[in-house]
Amino acid sequence: MSEKKEPIIQVRNVHKQFHTLHGTVHALRGVSMDVMPGEVVLIVGPSGSGKSTLLRCINRLEAVDSGEIIVDGIPLKGARNINKVRAEVGMVFQQFNLFPDRTALDNIILAQRVVRKRSKAEAEEKARYLLAKVGIPEKADVYPGQLSGGQQQRVAIARALAMDPKIMLFDEPTSALDPEMIKEVLDVMLELAREGMTMVVVSHEMGFAKAAADRAVFMDAGQIVEEAPPEILFENPSHERTKLFLSKIL
Repeated sequence: MSEKKEPIIQVRNVHKQFHTLHGTVHALRGVSMDVMPGEVVLIVGPSGSGKSTLLRCINRLEAVDSGEIIVDGIPLKGARNINKVRAEVGMVFQQFNLFPDRTALDNIILAQRVVRKRSKAEAEEKARYLLAKVGIPEKADVYPGQLSGGQQQRVAIARALAMDPKIMLFDEPTSALDPEMIKEVLDVMLELAREGMTMVVVSHEMGFAKAAADRAVFMDAGQIVEEAPPEILFENPSHERTKLFLSKIL
């Protein structure tokens, strides 16, 4: 845990709308949330509830319409701050987003060279260390197309970790995986949680929630409906809407 007592992520009354051919989608409706350093927060909710949009706003992949997000003391308003914040925040997506024409090792080296300005030797050393950390050191010279989904996702996690982020955001990291590959990705995430990484995870993996999450947040229709420790939210939710959702996935 950091000695700082203020939240590392502050979300204040955030609204976000998307304008589509079919009208306006109010994806976030006045969302407020704090995440403390070292905390693991799990976000659950039905499709279209705003979970992924919230993550994308925290990483400034989407700009908010109103409200404020402050990450590690840096407000996301100014354009100057965006790259500073992105260097602090690693993001892992549902689809692995690896460069298909680069090996696993090169996928992890690239951003270190460009963003962190590391030497080739330093970046490669870091990449090999992280491939070992996520359990696939022997896959360094293999291209993404020759890796299983679970292995590709572990390369994607290693790539995010290579930037030495203070915060990791995971957007349904196991939803595109076959069941037998889910555990290998969750094991890496559990280890990160044990090491004290601040994590915000959009996922319906209840085992991970109970093992690693400090808090579970239920979102619906662009709002936070309820939040509590996972064992309380999943076993004794107080809102009818939460109960209905959990009855379908548990």
